[in-house]
Parts: sequence; C-alpha cells; structure tokens
Amino acid sequence: MTVAYDDGRLASATSLFYDYVIQQGFMPPSESLSQFVELVRQYDTWEWEANENLQARRLNDLFFLWSIDEFEENMLERIRAGGPFSFNEFEEKLLDLEEEKIERYVRRKKRELVQTFIDDRCVGIVHAELYHSELSSELGKENTHLDYIAILNMGGRKVSLRTIHDHVDVSEIAGKYGGGGHAKASGCPLTVEAYEQYVEAPFGIEPVRPDAYRNRFNVKGSEYGNLYENRDADQLYVFTTGRNWRIDLNGQILDEAFSSFEEAQRFVKRHHRVWLVRDEMFVKYLMEHMLVSKKESDSGFNGLDPVITAAGHPETNAYQH
Repeated sequence: MTVAYDDGRLASATSLFYDYVIQQGFMPPSESLSQFVELVRQYDTWEWEANENLQARRLNDLFFLWSIDEFEENMLERIRAGGPFSFNEFEEKLLDLEEEKIERYVRRKKRELVQTFIDDRCVGIVHAELYHSELSSELGKENTHLDYIAILNMGGRKVSLRTIHDHVDVSEIAGKYGGGGHAKASGCPLTVEAYEQYVEAPFGIEPVRPDAYRNRFNVKGSEYGNLYENRDADQLYVFTTGRNWRIDLNGQILDEAFSSFEEAQRFVKRHHRVWLVRDEMFVKYLMEHMLVSKKESDSGFNGLDPVITAAGHPETNAYQH
C-alpha cells in the first residue's frame, strides 16, 4: 500500500481512491475535483497545518456544518461546474461565524488540559467532543514540551491522538489500543486499558494553567530570567549564566544545566507542570531577591544570588550560590 508519494506528500484513503479511478480510466482528471481531493488529503494527513492551508481545515468545518446530503449536493454541483475549487460568499460568512465559535471553545478547553506521563511520554489530556483538530493544533503549538495530545470523547468512547513532533508516531500508540492512523494524527477506541491510562489514572490531576501572555518583563528567554510556578506553590526561576541555562527551585539550584532556554523550559514544564507567571509576581520576586542579596552583601556574604547574577552579571557562574 502507498503510504507516501514520491514527492514526500502523505497519502490518504481519498487521494489513493482518486488516483486509482484516474489510472483505471473510469473518469478523466478534473481541476476542481483534484483540488478538492488535495484539500481532503492535507486535512486527513495533518499537512494543512505545516502548509498553513486554512482552506483544507475550513472544508472540514463546512462538512460538519451541513448535513451529509447537503454537503454532497453542493460539492458535486461545484465540481461538475469545473474550474478552480473555492467557497462561495455565503459559505465564507458561515465559516467566519464558525471560526469565532471554535476560538471560544478552544480558549475554554485550554484551561482544562492536564499533564501526565504515559509509557515515558509526556502527554496532555483534555476531554472534548468537538473541534478535535483545531483544539489539538492550538494545544500542541502552545505546549511544545508535550510529546502528544490525547483528546477524549467520552460519549463516543474514542481517543484522538495528535502530535506536532517528528520523533513521535501516534499511530504506534493508537495501535496498542486497537486503533491506528497517521504518524501525527491517529485515534483508537476507549478500551478498558485506554480508560485506565487516560481517564482513571490522571483523574485527580489539576489542570495546568496557561502561560501569562501579556507580559512585558517576564518574557520567555529574557536575559533577566523567567519565573514559573505550579499548583504546589513551587517557584522555578530559569536564568542564564552566560554559558548555559540553570534552574533555581525554591532557592536551590538544580544540578541540570542546559545549552538553551528552550531546553530548560522544556525540563521545568515536563517535570514540574509549571506555567509562566504574570509580570507583577515576577517583579516582586526580583525585588525580594535584590533585597536579600543586598542584606547578604552588607553582612559580608560573598556568594551571588542567581537572580542578581542573571540580571547584572551574565558571565558569572551562578552555581556559586
């Protein structure tokens, strides 16, 4: 079976069937139908996101907005008319309204995301019955430390698995529970084992709050460092020494050192379930550590607080603290 084309594009059931029909001479190729099939292929294989082809996603949205009979009738009429495939004015307005509805739904579900480890994979789990593709796309982009996203449809007893990473193949994970699909988009039934792993075990875990997004000072990768917190009231300060990135956990510097901010952030998010705090808390934290450092300096203490090191002495090894 063809899994990918020679040009690297992934195949889908729709594109394979269309290729077969054309190759067997059952019908001549059509510009509008070819474009329609390509939109379906990109959505099914998750390539629409990498290609930023929103038309593929909107075609899928339109499919669920109409009944199957209405969708089939309208698409057949358009394909038979020939020419480039496109949406009409009414459909565009309908899709714009749906887009607003999706955005509200996704914003709410972001606050319900829980995080855990399953088979050594860091997984984000959320319960949702609608907009799986849009939801998993947003969650994946905003939580790159997660290996994959699991969306649970309890009513349908199904699990949708999505990933943005090349090193994770969710079709293999889905296969363990009797499902399958593509490397980046797969699904499986909610079997007893899947229920235990994705529902029962993480039931008591509190959702991870989203990162603060309107900050001016506590901005990711800042030379002044970044402050995170979690539901255990831990404070994790990620800072640079000039040579690497270190982590201060409640006043104690961890042994790990990282070559980039992204690696350090990935570590604290995966292992401590943290979120980026707002500017007010960050500034308060800096001020408190500045005051402590000044008092220690006045009393003859020779070490350096990592907060002060990050803010004013980027070439000093903060591990001296």
